[in-house]
Amino acid sequence: MATSLYIHIPFCKRKCLYCDFYSVIYDNGLATAYIDVLIPQIEGLNQQFSTIYIGGGTPTALEETLLSKLLKSLQKCLKQDTEFTIEANPESLDEDKVKLFLDSGINRLSIGAQSFRDKKLRMLGRIHDSRKAKEAVWLASKRGFKNIGIDLIFGVWEENIEAWKKEIEEAVKLPLTHISSYSLTYEKSTPLFEAVKNGSVKPLADDLAAGMYEAAIEGLAVRGFGQYEVSNFAKAGYECRHNLNYWNNNSYMGLGASAVSYIDGVREANIRDVGEYIRRMEMKKTPVVSSEKLSPVRRAKETAAVKIRTRDGIDFAWFKEKTGFDFQELEKRAIPKLIENGLLKYRKENGILTGVHLKRKGLLLCDMVSSEFL
Repeated sequence: MATSLYIHIPFCKRKCLYCDFYSVIYDNGLATAYIDVLIPQIEGLNQQFSTIYIGGGTPTALEETLLSKLLKSLQKCLKQDTEFTIEANPESLDEDKVKLFLDSGINRLSIGAQSFRDKKLRMLGRIHDSRKAKEAVWLASKRGFKNIGIDLIFGVWEENIEAWKKEIEEAVKLPLTHISSYSLTYEKSTPLFEAVKNGSVKPLADDLAAGMYEAAIEGLAVRGFGQYEVSNFAKAGYECRHNLNYWNNNSYMGLGASAVSYIDGVREANIRDVGEYIRRMEMKKTPVVSSEKLSPVRRAKETAAVKIRTRDGIDFAWFKEKTGFDFQELEKRAIPKLIENGLLKYRKENGILTGVHLKRKGLLLCDMVSSEFL
């Protein structure tokens, strides 16, 4: 049984140049039909979840009436201590929506600020400015949200480390409990990738982007934001439980176009097409377009690949209990190489090896480490 529920809202007012998450431009008729087919799925779940996360796209692009219908259908899925998150963009968050969220049991807000520099926001294709980003955070805080996070992007072409440090300083002055800090990537399906190909955009040098990442780690730590995963920082007690569920490789259910479910070792992906998703649901057909049952070894290796992203790394006893495999035996080829290359470090207690975790260099090259475990 899934412990977490993810709901994908694949609508945006405008597509950002760097984003490869599945979404389409908002259309109220299409959005209405989409919510109308999601609600019966939610009502048929007959279970409660430890975490619920509504992401996108831009969930707050939905009109308030549609958000209200969606949130009302989720009430029976809530437990007393459910972490209930919704993503919001600054330009589409207002007082009425904040009140609706609080009244509906949402207790965690994730705001897509991305930057506090107007030029950088324009370069990324965002439709809000830095003033609106800060106003969204203050609005949520003043109206009662105690758990507010933002996303920030660094490593944008033409950016320098001093400007990035100033953004970090601006962020920590806000009433935030969580900050996700991501290095800009150039995904193949995005306009930004094409801009790199045609030479109109020149990515930053790797060493400069790495310096920005280290500046984030250090700048956030001194302000009380502990790094608990490669790209995520939180004040004590405010680590995102929903994301930790992913990084522990626990089960989760995904509803909506392009959403993925992972239950009892079976991974299923829904179709990446809003119209076709609606049609299939209306015809009582499955939206699943791919399904894979993972072998025990594959599940264990994937557990290693995602768990190593956390700052705590992999505890050998935990891994054995969760997967049935001895981590050192399972990854006997990868571990020595990663340690020799300065990416991984053993943890010891009373002279006994108890686990491994990423070193600073490993944090910078985490994707490489994860791929070695697969």
